[in-house]
Amino acid sequence: MKNSTYKAKTAILSTVNNFDLYKKSSALYPADIPSYVIDGRNGMFGIHSIVYMMKIFKNKDIDWLILMDEDALFINSDKVFPLIEYMAVNDYMISGMRDGGMLPERSGSPYSMNPYFSVINLKKLKEIWNKKEMLENHYIKDDEFDDDLSGLKYTYDKKSMSEPYYGFYFWLKRKGMKLLYLDISLPFKEDQITNIVHDIEGDPILYHTWFSREYGDKRGRHTARINKVFEEFKLRENTGIAPIIYKDSLFPLKDRFRRFKKNTRKRFRNLGIIK
Repeated sequence: MKNSTYKAKTAILSTVNNFDLYKKSSALYPADIPSYVIDGRNGMFGIHSIVYMMKIFKNKDIDWLILMDEDALFINSDKVFPLIEYMAVNDYMISGMRDGGMLPERSGSPYSMNPYFSVINLKKLKEIWNKKEMLENHYIKDDEFDDDLSGLKYTYDKKSMSEPYYGFYFWLKRKGMKLLYLDISLPFKEDQITNIVHDIEGDPILYHTWFSREYGDKRGRHTARINKVFEEFKLRENTGIAPIIYKDSLFPLKDRFRRFKKNTRKRFRNLGIIK
């Protein structure tokens, strides 16, 4: 196995909304690879996080990037390195869970992945990266993709555009990039939200509890549910390498301007002023 070769140029990135959860879950990250954080408390997540990610890593000597949300817990973090090797040998650009059809809670596009956990061939992605081109791919055509969806157990919508980040995955597919869709399972009878992600051998890699943005809200159901999953782990003190944290402080202002510009163009089109 060549896992050590890939490990040398692998990093982990978390877009964090809840740093209390991150402090706990990041204790289970691989201790010998660098960790990076995008501070998402100002609303930066999803497609905006992906775009910012490419800016952060543009000049870094990193070949493989593991995306990991703060409400995800590694069961065995070493499993990601054989996965990376498999992806490298078989020329996969990205791996992760389909966003639609895999869980009762997720009924969106079966062609997109959900970025709570992904492994990305960052070196290859940087070679083809074109922000403008990628953002223009937020659309779906009838029967455009020929994925075999016969094994999906839950509801999905082939035409769904419910998440702004779908265009990123559609862009990769239209560029001819190979996407490796990972299997998942529901480990708890009383909790039909938390899932396990499995590697290509069927072994568990991590739990994902979902709804980190609602963690700490005593009125909701998710704080107690997430705590119960986290309590399954005897979480050690986080003694790994301290993460490098990035925050785009101007993001809220830029996002408001972007929305204003988009809405203005829409109104002008409706009035026939522009096409």
